[in-house]
Amino acid sequence: MVNLGNAHWLTIIGWGERGTSGITPASLNALEQAEIIFGAHRHLKVLSGVDADVREWPVPFAEGVPMLLAERGRRVVMLVSGDPFWFGAGTVLARHLDPSEWAIYPGPSTFSLAASRLAWGLESTQCLGLHAAPLTRIRPFLQPGQRLLVLLRDGGAVAELGRQITQWGFGPTVMHILEALDGPGERLRRINADQSPPDDVQHPVALGLEVAGEGPPLPCTAGIPDDFFEHDGQITKQSVRALTLSALAPKAGERLWDIGAGSGAVSIEWLLAHPDNQAIGFEASVERAARAARNARSLGVDWLALVEGQAPEVLANQPLPDAVFIGGGLSQALLQALWERLPQGVRIVANAVTLESESLLMQWHQARGGELVHLAFSSAGPIGPRRGWKAQYPIIQWRVTT
Repeated sequence: MVNLGNAHWLTIIGWGERGTSGITPASLNALEQAEIIFGAHRHLKVLSGVDADVREWPVPFAEGVPMLLAERGRRVVMLVSGDPFWFGAGTVLARHLDPSEWAIYPGPSTFSLAASRLAWGLESTQCLGLHAAPLTRIRPFLQPGQRLLVLLRDGGAVAELGRQITQWGFGPTVMHILEALDGPGERLRRINADQSPPDDVQHPVALGLEVAGEGPPLPCTAGIPDDFFEHDGQITKQSVRALTLSALAPKAGERLWDIGAGSGAVSIEWLLAHPDNQAIGFEASVERAARAARNARSLGVDWLALVEGQAPEVLANQPLPDAVFIGGGLSQALLQALWERLPQGVRIVANAVTLESESLLMQWHQARGGELVHLAFSSAGPIGPRRGWKAQYPIIQWRVTT
């Protein structure tokens, strides 16, 4: 074993289809000095001329981390795809290492290579890594005229994504299939999403999408139309939801508690506000909780957490929120439990429709302050041969910070 003192023991090298001919002199030197070299099977296929102990990284990826950490103190090289910190392995490895333990020599990312082949500006192209994530996460980004670069696991995922995009109404979307970029097997082919892809797509694969079609895009502001959600009537309606999200004021990286989640509409829009946001939906009905989960998956925010049970009991031992929405199950016991459990500074928004709930919010507003708002909406409808205003149930909304 080599005594490295305070020097790093691990070198992470961005690896591509050209092997050693596509890396820098510093990376070559690290390979020559290495005692152990880790890499995925496809990385090792283009590795030659080294004296180190070469070890294949297992699948799933996480199983290799203990193997790597067991070699602390030796000169180790880890081969990873392209740029390790852009949807790459570097992010995972860094969680287990002190910065002093490793050095990194990144290579061109698949996104950079794909953009250069298509002559697309990366600064105006949405980049998504879906090689290890549900393909439905692309849904919010399907906006006509937009360009997307998407990393996929294999050729089967190309066909699966094409079918999904077509089901959403974006069948005319142009799909540029980019395979094995920057290597001798590089290939670029083009089809539409509603066409069958070739059956010989080679990994690694990326798609360049030029979005087109008549499918409805998700609005970019709060208040998604109700017909985007599967529901049984238990849903915070579009106009009320837009005002509710405005009052909740989601910020990047925050967590929401959605009590009485119903269809999950408020939680879903909270998650759509920023990709780092988190939400926990609490729902007493098993059927509604399952429906909310389906809505979250179909709208591209599958990380919505759902907990079945009755509040306030179901709130125990849950990670604390930055904001709370009460859309159902409002009670004296719930409000009292929230005030006892939540830290200072948590934003609470509660909506009430019944007279009993309205009375409860008025009492708490008098005792705790905040803002009490009366929301009333009417829509035009027929009255015999003419038209008139048909009022919806008014909403009393309490906005307060603990």
